[in-house]
Amino acid sequence: MRLTVLVPGGSGQLGRDLAALASPSVEVVAPGSAELDVTRTSEVLASVGALAERAREAGSAPVVVNAAAYTAVDAAETDEERAFAVNADGPRVLAAACAARRVPLIHVSTDYVFPGDAAAPYEPSDELGPRSAYGRTKAAGEDAVLGSGAASWVVRTAWLYGRSGSNFVKTMAHLESTRDTLSVVDDQVGAPTWTADLAEGLLELASRVAAGEGPRQRILHCTNAGAVSWCGFARAVFEHLGADPSRVHPCTTAEFPRPAARPAYSVLSQASWVEAGLTPLRPWDEALAAYFAAE
Repeated sequence: MRLTVLVPGGSGQLGRDLAALASPSVEVVAPGSAELDVTRTSEVLASVGALAERAREAGSAPVVVNAAAYTAVDAAETDEERAFAVNADGPRVLAAACAARRVPLIHVSTDYVFPGDAAAPYEPSDELGPRSAYGRTKAAGEDAVLGSGAASWVVRTAWLYGRSGSNFVKTMAHLESTRDTLSVVDDQVGAPTWTADLAEGLLELASRVAAGEGPRQRILHCTNAGAVSWCGFARAVFEHLGADPSRVHPCTTAEFPRPAARPAYSVLSQASWVEAGLTPLRPWDEALAAYFAAE
């Protein structure tokens, strides 16, 4: 089946990796926020309408994968109104447009919707409890999408890094070249996820959805497998750079205060993804090795 996929947020690291998966059987339209601002209702309606028409003319199935998000976690603490506009109002309008045009929607969300006090990986059905403005706005976006009446799925992911934009891996690579040692928090644990791997997983889901075989469960978790602390992740980055990982020293969250609270444990269970018959993402350390090997 041919696909025509609209990716709001196409200039971000995930959006760019989704666009890179275009092929003769998959057309990807990935506008950045300058071309498609999800907070502008008229632009959203026009874009979804154009997608439906484009797919009809091409004899393909339309799908929207929403990668647009306000992800400045600390800035959101003092700019929650803007974060809400992008992370909640935007998805609400997008979902309404998809419902009107009968276009399925896959919406990308985050581990920050959970409180981060679990002792085992979070399942989609676990109770939410965001502790930051970013998490609250993303949780509101999930509700807006799932309550819209559109054929929609929410995919939560975590700790993203990719080729474009700023991210933890790039920051650590820069600091390795500019500092003798550095301290990184060791009491926050999650699952680092390469956007190239996540993009492939989202496209697999989009293909299933377009074929009318979307999972019955409407909230799914998708990350690279395994878990590590930020300190452990930083040391792994140093190893791939050929640097001494002992230059990365562990510290506590209390020693490195930030405006927004971070989840102490935000590992997402992959069980829902596997139960849906979707291909699980490889372990995070294998993905990191592939990231550096592809440079």
